Amino acid sequence: MTEIQKHPKVYIIVLNWNGTDDTLECLESIKKLYFPNYRVIIVDNGSSDDSINKIKEWINRQQEPPILIETSKNLGFAGGNNVGLRYALSDQDCAYAWILNNDITVTPASLASLVQRMKADPCAGICGSMLLAYEDHSRIYGLAGFYDRWLAQSYSKKGSNLFNPSKLSEYKELEKSMNYVPGAAMLVSRQFLEEIGLMCEDYFLFFEEIDWATRARGRYTLALAPESIVYHKGSATLKRAEGRKERFSLLQDRYISRNRLLFTAKYYPYALPIVYLSLIGYIFDRLLAGAWQNAWVVFKSAFSFNPLTFPKK
Repeated sequence: MTEIQKHPKVYIIVLNWNGTDDTLECLESIKKLYFPNYRVIIVDNGSSDDSINKIKEWINRQQEPPILIETSKNLGFAGGNNVGLRYALSDQDCAYAWILNNDITVTPASLASLVQRMKADPCAGICGSMLLAYEDHSRIYGLAGFYDRWLAQSYSKKGSNLFNPSKLSEYKELEKSMNYVPGAAMLVSRQFLEEIGLMCEDYFLFFEEIDWATRARGRYTLALAPESIVYHKGSATLKRAEGRKERFSLLQDRYISRNRLLFTAKYYPYALPIVYLSLIGYIFDRLLAGAWQNAWVVFKSAFSFNPLTFPKK
């Protein structure tokens, strides 16, 4: 048995949409991984810039070229990543899939730490990393995901905003209370994918990882590997797509407002009245900040949605 065969095979999926510079930086960091048995899939999600040409030029310079899949149109976060997951599952040797945002850069030991954590707990279906801020490696960007069903809001438990390597055991304790793994970096087992299925594509953007974890509740646990450190730029694709300097993102307000209702109608319909009230609060918040476009987007997204027409889980 070769050294590579001693390790389970991991497919690393990087989704690109008009973000070549971030994607190539992510891919260059992947090349430095200590883990020996992985294959990279780049999914271009219908980019309208020159992403494809630049990525192909980069691929042609690699000794071990990754797989490039072009979707021809923007399928959203889940849709694009599902294309890569289907390809990974077609290889019977695939044991895990690592979904990475293209604005992530990884550290050499990050993947090995994730695999080690997953192998230690056969019940774990998804494992998350320690997400540190790209601009400031001492600041925690995200770790354990927590979702409040009553307000339909998600946030990341961090313990402290400043990263302390001596507190890894404390960070790991957060996995007992988290109810989803932040979608920027998720290692998913093959067994989880085959039993629970791929990500739900109804949301297009945001809430996919929360839906995934909720569907798997009672069958798989969620795990953390805080020693698996990656650096996250955060919303780089959205910022570039909008080219706005405003405090709020129009795309984020549009999809989060809609998807809070969509997800609640699917899993917690009894909480819908409270979620609607919280969205009214969002509208007033945008109005007070002078973000008139955003207030209109939240209003339109929230009150054009009919939860009665959405199919239940």
